[in-house]
Amino acid sequence: MNFKKELAEVLHQALEGELASQNIEQLIEKPKNQDHGDLAFPCFSLAKLKRKAPNLIAQELSEKIQSPTFEKIEVVGAYLNVFLNKKLVAEQIINNIINEKGQYGAHDFGQGGNVTIDMSSPNIAKPFSMGHLRSTVIGNAIALILEKCGYKPIKINHLGDWGTQFGKLISAYKRWGDEEKVKANPIKELLALYIKFHAEAETNPALEDEGRGWFKKLEDGDQEAHSLWQWFRDESLKEFSRIYQLMNVEFDSYAGEAFYNDKMDRVVQLLEEKQLLVESDQAQVVELTEEELPPCLIKKSDGATLYATRDLAAAIYRKENYDFVQSLYVVGHEQSLHFKQLIAVLNKAGFEWADKMVHIPFGMMLKDGKKMSTRKGKVVLLEEVLNESIAMARHNIEEKNPNLADKDGVAKQVGVGAVIFHDLKNNRMNDIEFSLEEMLRFEGETGPYVQYTFARASSILRKAGWKAETALAAVYQTTWENEWKVISMLMEFSNAIKRACENYDPSQVAKYIVDLAQVFNKYYAEVKVLEESEEQNARLALVYSVTIVLKEGLRLLGIEAPEEM
Repeated sequence: MNFKKELAEVLHQALEGELASQNIEQLIEKPKNQDHGDLAFPCFSLAKLKRKAPNLIAQELSEKIQSPTFEKIEVVGAYLNVFLNKKLVAEQIINNIINEKGQYGAHDFGQGGNVTIDMSSPNIAKPFSMGHLRSTVIGNAIALILEKCGYKPIKINHLGDWGTQFGKLISAYKRWGDEEKVKANPIKELLALYIKFHAEAETNPALEDEGRGWFKKLEDGDQEAHSLWQWFRDESLKEFSRIYQLMNVEFDSYAGEAFYNDKMDRVVQLLEEKQLLVESDQAQVVELTEEELPPCLIKKSDGATLYATRDLAAAIYRKENYDFVQSLYVVGHEQSLHFKQLIAVLNKAGFEWADKMVHIPFGMMLKDGKKMSTRKGKVVLLEEVLNESIAMARHNIEEKNPNLADKDGVAKQVGVGAVIFHDLKNNRMNDIEFSLEEMLRFEGETGPYVQYTFARASSILRKAGWKAETALAAVYQTTWENEWKVISMLMEFSNAIKRACENYDPSQVAKYIVDLAQVFNKYYAEVKVLEESEEQNARLALVYSVTIVLKEGLRLLGIEAPEEM
């Protein structure tokens, strides 16, 4: 079903093997305008090889191409414009989709290889903010897309459950905390204490030392410090799992920063053995001058280990434990330098697999053009956003379809889907301006628009009483002329998935399903699908194929597809 490949093979034979078919395939384009054909081959690169004008080469090749798959060849200048045989191709695509259902568009180049994905990773004792939405939904979609391409994703929630901030929090709790209040509303109270600590520290710098002192106690295993830390962690996880459940996101591991506490000495020892540690301002660093990077700080002057030490321990642990073929880190772009240093240090230490580690950066979630900050209390809580989005979706349903059977279930699918899609439709490197109104629109490039298109197509099939089983044995009485734009889009699904996988870019799938929904809606507005005619069976088979691909496209983004809205 790879028509590009098929054309490349035909051209390879027409050129009598003068150019490898892989090279030809790379040159084949998809014309922007469908009037110029379904595929196009530019002959410029053959001019040197053939010592002829490209337009003459195009003319000669056009006379040699013979295949039932290609209906017509047009020569325009140096271009060969190739038109596919609509009937043959359309029926092949439709039958493939109906046979394969959710498997349609899949690849197997992952060959079952393990891929660890470090994603979400919120800090405990702080609320789950909109800032953490991006790593969560981008990571989850990448995992689903990798799985579709034959990999085995392992999702790791590398919780922020260690570090100086916990010393500050313990200090704040000891000074101003109230056990009953924290028990009643843990995250809200702990956040208030954290914000108060920073506000007070601005006028009383000694507080910072007190915070560091408590963290040192925590590192040294002080019982009081440890039991407070454990309590903060347990309460946070309860809160987080409620939000993850709302978004249908699951993890294979919750091993956070604290998990690596007993694994860092080995890293320091290993770097010493390899003679990579150098003293600098009483701290221990790995010099990365040759890599044109600043030195990587491994151990502070007071003996405390750092982020880099911990992440080195985590990388080694993951390789030993999961034997990954790739190790991905879905972390904001402000951490780019950290990951460059991390990979460089592992390379220097002789770990060849370090090159299989990939930092997948993304832009920020902005509120009124500014970054959200927990420290200053300028934070938008993800759970509140999800609940508000669900409530708005529920209100829309009451207005537009008050007799809908499962209003609450559909409102949740639409409300949560809207928030996820609003993030994933953007190239991940772009900053995103947070806007609920924008997310929930039923037109344009939104989740509800795609879900509504799926629900509408499902409703057409219900009204027609259409059954997929009968379709496979059917003979389609149509030329597929009116349906060709939709067929062309369905053909592209597999390519969109491949691009999304290779570039770690879920927006490729999001853009694809918006385009498919738009092409389908235009088709439905122009063609009377439910009108009885000899073409009706073919049209319903097409509608069914569209529902399969839209549902699968949404699933790959971590979004559900309601059959009624």
